[in-house]
This record gives sequence, structure tokens and C-alpha cells, in this order.
Amino acid sequence: MTESEKQMLVSEVNLLRELRHPNIVRYYDRIIDRSSTTLYIVMEYCDGGDLASLIAKCAKERHFLDESFVLRVLTQLTLALKECHRRSDGGVTVHRDLKPANVFLDGKQNVKLGDFGLARILHHDTSFATTFVGTPYYMSPEQMNYMSYNEKSDIWSLGCLMYELCALSPPFTACNQKELAEKIREGRFRRIPYRYSDELNSLLREMLNVKDYCRPSVEDILQHPLIEAVVTEEQKQNFDKRGLKPWEPERVQYSEAAMNELKRKEQQLQEREQAIKEREQRLEQRERELCVRERLAEDKLARAESLLKRCNPRPMSQEVCAEGPDNALALPFSSTKKSSLLDGSQEKAVPPHNMENYFLSKGKNSDLKSRLYAANLRAQALAELEKSYQLKSRQILGMR
Repeated sequence: MTESEKQMLVSEVNLLRELRHPNIVRYYDRIIDRSSTTLYIVMEYCDGGDLASLIAKCAKERHFLDESFVLRVLTQLTLALKECHRRSDGGVTVHRDLKPANVFLDGKQNVKLGDFGLARILHHDTSFATTFVGTPYYMSPEQMNYMSYNEKSDIWSLGCLMYELCALSPPFTACNQKELAEKIREGRFRRIPYRYSDELNSLLREMLNVKDYCRPSVEDILQHPLIEAVVTEEQKQNFDKRGLKPWEPERVQYSEAAMNELKRKEQQLQEREQAIKEREQRLEQRERELCVRERLAEDKLARAESLLKRCNPRPMSQEVCAEGPDNALALPFSSTKKSSLLDGSQEKAVPPHNMENYFLSKGKNSDLKSRLYAANLRAQALAELEKSYQLKSRQILGMR
């Protein structure tokens, strides 16, 4: 094989491995015999032959196919092309060589699209192929004009194939390729035999429109009233063949690129989950530290309260305490003199012989006053600190 033939073979094998549809020839395996440099492709057996043999047989016997069979072939081929044109990875597979010889039949006369040797994958809706390939009878006008083309080129080839299935001859025939190219560019052809309905003839004319953007897509064809009932029946049978019920979703076949993308996203999610777990652990550690600080603050507050109790002056029946840093005095009452209250103020007459004791008592009370005032300030600071820790703890719990 030449290098181009090897590339074509590898392309076909890779495509067949990815495509899984009841109306596409099934790929099973490949066997490489390196001793004889031979590649064997194990594929589904189509014992019904191909459409080219069927058309040749009908032309020889002058026997036209039933319209119901034609519509069934059209439906199954359109479903196969939909699998190619609407790939799960967003790409578009253009067959580029759709003709009766590449459409096979199984024992139950079901269509099987095969021979993807000329197929090409377009990975974007705006991508266009430019290679001049295919069988001339079924080439689209844009291919004949050496213009870029997309999946609508397969719709033209499908229209030519269906026309030949009805008329038993291609829509465009000529003695040489130049004349054939001129007829394809003009897009003029005779009506299919009148035994077939006008609706089918109209649909084929839409598919054989010279302007590619005027041709219907695979979805438009499947929604056509002429084959709507056949499409419903075929989809039901396809679900049954795949072991699914009609109301169950079909499992999507992912390509290798799509699987790698899914694995990458899964790894990113795992990394984010690990980061969230580590953040939660840090928050829990901070919460434990705040709890410890809160307990320490409570202990300090308890010690401050006990200190306040120890520094608390004697009952008011024995002392008079005036609060404040400048007025905290505890003056003893005289056992012989009674205090008198004038204008709401307290006055006391101190005998001369008790003056020394009075000043000693006054010095002690001044020291107690200072300690009491300092304890009050510490208690207020500890209360503010406790409120701050409680607020931070609630914020952390809210973040979690």
C-alpha cells in the first residue's frame, strides 16, 4: 500500500471504531499480521448484498421497487448520516462517497452504511473540506467547482442515490466527465417515474438543490411528513436492538477526546474538594483556638470577680463608701459621736485623740480604693475581650 492508502485505511478503522448505529456497518476488531504485513478488519456480515447489485438486478428485470421500500431506505440512511453529522464530541463526519455500492443490506433488508475510507471529520460547524474525492455521478456541485463543502454535500449524494433507487439510473449521466460536471452544475434532471408520489419527488428536488444552503439537513428530512411514521417505527426498533426501551435515554458514545476532557474536569473537582476540606480543617483549628482563648478569658473574669469580692468594703452600717478614684474613702463611725447630715452631705466630728488612727485608716482605704478601681477596669476589659471572641466564633461558624 502507498502511504496515502495506509492513511485512508487508518482513518476508516478509527471512524468505524467510534460509530455505533444499527444502520452503520459494525466494526468488531482488527488483526495485524506483521509477518505478511497484512491488516484484517473484522466487520459485520451483510448477507443481503449492496444497493448497486439490487438496482442492477431491477434494471435487468425492468422491475421498479415499491415506494414503501424506498422510503424505508431513505429513513435508515438519513438516521445513519445523522449519527455521522451530529457527533457527540461536536464534530461532523462527512462521508464524501455516498453511493449505492457503499450501502449494504442485511438478511432482513435493513440498510447498513459502510466504506468510510474517504470520510473526513470536520471539528467545527464552519469547517469546510476542499479535497476532490468521491464518485463523479454522486458528486455535489460545490465539489465539481472545486469549492469548499460541508455535510450538505452528503445530502446531495443521498438525493442522487435515492433518485437512482427510484429511476434505476443516476439523475445525471454523460459520456465524459466534463459533460457530467456541466449537468451537475446546472442541476437539471427528469422527474422520477410517476408511479412514485409527488411528495417524494418534491423531497428529492430539495435534496438536489444546486445551492447547498437550500438543501434540507438530516433533521429536516426526518421531520418530513412523508417519512414521519417510518422514522418513528425505525427509532423504536433501534431502541429495541440496543436493549433500551423507547422512554429510556440512549447511552452516549464518547470519543477519546471527550473522555480525556471528562477526566480532566473530574480531577479539577477532586482538587477543589481537597482544598475545601483543608480549609474546613483550618477553620476548625481556629475555632478550637478561640474556644481555648474564651475559656482563658472566663478564668480571668472569674479571678477578677473573686478579687472584687475580697476587696469589697464592710457593710454600710459600719462604713460609708464613695465610688470613684478620688472619693473611695471608708470612714469609721465614732462609738461616742453620732453623724449629722446637713444638705445631703455627711459630716463627722473626729475627736483629737483619735486623729492619728483616723489618718492611718484613711491611708489603708486609699490603697483599697486604687486596687478596687484597677480591678473594675480589668473586669471591663475582659468582658469586651469575651464579646470579641464570641463574635469571631459566630463568624467562623457562619463561614462553615
